[in-house]
Parts: sequence; structure tokens; C-alpha cells
Amino acid sequence: MTPAAKTTDRQRPRAAVNKVTASYRVSEELWRVLAPLVPQHENTHRFGGGRPRVPDRRCADAICYVLRTGGQWGALDATGIGPHSTAHDRVQEWVQAGVLLKLWKAGVAQFDELQGLDWAWLSMDGALTKAPLGGKKTGPHPTDRAKSGVKRSLLTEGHGVPVGLAVAGANRPDLKLVKETVARLVGKRPRPTKPRPQGMCLDKGYDSEEVRETLREVGFTAPIRARGEEAQALKREAGFRARRWVVERTHSWMNQFRRVFIRWDKKVDNYLAFLHFACALIAFRASGLFG
Repeated sequence: MTPAAKTTDRQRPRAAVNKVTASYRVSEELWRVLAPLVPQHENTHRFGGGRPRVPDRRCADAICYVLRTGGQWGALDATGIGPHSTAHDRVQEWVQAGVLLKLWKAGVAQFDELQGLDWAWLSMDGALTKAPLGGKKTGPHPTDRAKSGVKRSLLTEGHGVPVGLAVAGANRPDLKLVKETVARLVGKRPRPTKPRPQGMCLDKGYDSEEVRETLREVGFTAPIRARGEEAQALKREAGFRARRWVVERTHSWMNQFRRVFIRWDKKVDNYLAFLHFACALIAFRASGLFG
């Protein structure tokens, strides 16, 4: 092997990183949905001068990379995806415009059109996450020596597509987040009727008359089961369908997005925006078209 043909140790990691970053970027199909939601930028420089603006598509790739890997903004410079300061500023613009929330709504609408949302049985559950930098809506983590943590309350329809989301401090009981989670419902919910009632499966953490009253007010029934009780019912009753586990599976899907697995955003609006992005990708994947 000639000296020119040799591969140095420095070259090998770079090729691997480029291959990884390519898989974490926004797909063409997803960009076609996202692009119309991005606000149009007006050049405020005189005579249209100034430095050319970094394309929104490139910033979308950078934001998606941060969501998937959980890496710091400053690490973007080494990937070649885009300048970290520009990507961080752009996500602030998108947070203010509600771009990623609109993307989540678009994903849920697409799933409803192609597969159909199952409003007969919904599931709600909370998940605890570390929040080392603190910020609004954080609190003592009950299972992590009272360190700073956050709780996300997630509501899914029958297939596991997320349709409701709220966040609070890690020490906030699940039952105290029911009203806020239902209030943040996305998707076109049909009116419940006697022939077609709508139930919400909950665990023992929600066993409260306050919860039942809140759900009755918005047209939900609430069968509340202890952990393992549903599994026993599956064995006893022929044709019984497990329902509450779907929200636990969706929490597991969300944890694969490392930016929300650990909350690194002090600003709660930024953290919510990343959660909305994760919910959108889950909904688009479930629709069967793209992820």
C-alpha cells in the first residue's frame, strides 16, 4: 500500500460522523410539510444588502440533529450541518411562531386522514425526566435524590399517536396535570355520544374523584387500573384488548429523542418545542409515509 492510499486515524472518525449526521437530517418528504409552516423572512437591510441568510432547510437539519442526538448546540460546528449560533437563533424564531406545534398538528391530521384516530380509548400517563439546568416547570425529582427534574404528561389515542401534552415539575402528581393535558389536545376530536362513548385509561396514580369529575366534564369515562391488573384481565377475558400500555410505549419512543430524554433547555418554551417536534415525528412515522 502506497503512503497516499493509507487512511489515518483522524480520517476514519470523520467519515463515520458524516454518515451518522446524514441519517439525522430532515427528509425531503418531511421538509415539504414543514416548509410552508416556516414564517417568511423579510430582509431589513437597506437596498437588500447584508450577509446572505442561512437557508431554513439547513437550520431544520441542525435542529433535527440536536433533537435526535441531544448534543450541545456548539457541537454542530464540527458536524458541518450548520453554524450553531444561527441554528439556535432560528429555533427561537420558530418557537415564537409555533412552527413545531403546527408540525405536530399536521402529523396528527395526516395520521387521521390515512389511518384514522382512535378516539374510543385514549391513554394518559406521566414520565419523569432529569433537568440538570433547572428552569421554569422543574422541581425536585422524587427518584433522583431530589435533583432538578421535569414531568411530561402525555395523552395518546388508541394507536399510540400523541394527541395531548403538558409539562410540570417532577414533584407534581399525575392527577394534577389531567386538566392541562386534555386542554392541550390536538387533532379533530369527534363529539362523544351514547353509541360511541370515549374512554380514557389511567393507572392508580389518577385514582381521584377530582380526576373523574374533570374527565366527565369534557366527555370522557375513566376506567382506572392498578399496575398488572390489565395484564391479568388479558388472561381472564377472551378478546380483551390491552389499552393503557400504548402510552407507555409512546413515552419509550419519545425517550429515543435524546434532547427530550434529558431536559437541557432552561426555557420551558424551547423544551416544549422539542417535545412537539418529537410528537410530530412519531405521528408521521405512524402514518406510514415517512419519519
